Amino acid sequence: MASLKEIKSKISGVKKTKQITRAMNMVAASKLRGAQGAMDAFRPYAEKFAEVLGNIADKATDEISPLLIPREEVKNVHVVMLTSDRGLCGGFNTNLIEKTEDFVEALKGREINVTLSNFGKKGRDWARKEKLTIVDQYLDVVGAKFGFTIASTFGQKLIEGFLFGDYDEVHIVYSEFRSMANQIPIVKQLLPIVAIEQPDQAAAKAEDDVYRYLPEHICEPSATDLLNTMLPKSIFIQIFHALLETSTSEHAARMRAMDNATKACDDMIESLTLTYNKARQQSITMELMDIVGGAEALRG
Repeated sequence: MASLKEIKSKISGVKKTKQITRAMNMVAASKLRGAQGAMDAFRPYAEKFAEVLGNIADKATDEISPLLIPREEVKNVHVVMLTSDRGLCGGFNTNLIEKTEDFVEALKGREINVTLSNFGKKGRDWARKEKLTIVDQYLDVVGAKFGFTIASTFGQKLIEGFLFGDYDEVHIVYSEFRSMANQIPIVKQLLPIVAIEQPDQAAAKAEDDVYRYLPEHICEPSATDLLNTMLPKSIFIQIFHALLETSTSEHAARMRAMDNATKACDDMIESLTLTYNKARQQSITMELMDIVGGAEALRG
């Protein structure tokens, strides 16, 4: 059995670790409130934008935008990978990396050339390890404060790459925040833009107006001109929304991981304290036996 000094030193070390994990939990909780607030505030805008875009797309009868036209043969696929820059957030990064790895392996199985853009050090390090081609990388974005500019600037690069033929498809891998305990890795196609489906108004009426009718939008100038302007912005909005979702998911995962680590420290302290008390009791018993044995020897 370890000595009392060694056990006491271990207890002290675990208590210091507990202080660190508790502090990190509080920091993650503070950042989570800000990130979740920004995400919740942006969601209605993204939903309304998609609704208006779909309504205008139905009215557009002229030439179709090249951003909507799928390629006849897909040879080059670009993947945008969102991860965190730091660890200590449970299986958050592992889940995203595994999702990307499965997706990339499926593409390689079809003999498709894959390139990557990385947001976050964890995904970049994985891509380097796998010797994948990294076109662009952005560090210290996910989990930090960022504006819409980074999404629009990066989105414009993707659009240009698609229009110039560098990419036949563009997909984004991010973490969708559903709850504090549930963050789901998602693969979503950005380019070409998937056709926007509108609710069937006849079906909605048959179901006692479960779905509201979409309002009629008066288009000035033409619906086609508006559509050509709004389609690139829809890419920017999807990228920005993915960044917000992933940032919120990271803080939630880290908060949960640090909470579990703090509880594990409590369990270790309890176990070590019990071991310390047993060792101390054993030491006291041995000392008493030595005293009694010495007293008996003197009496004899």
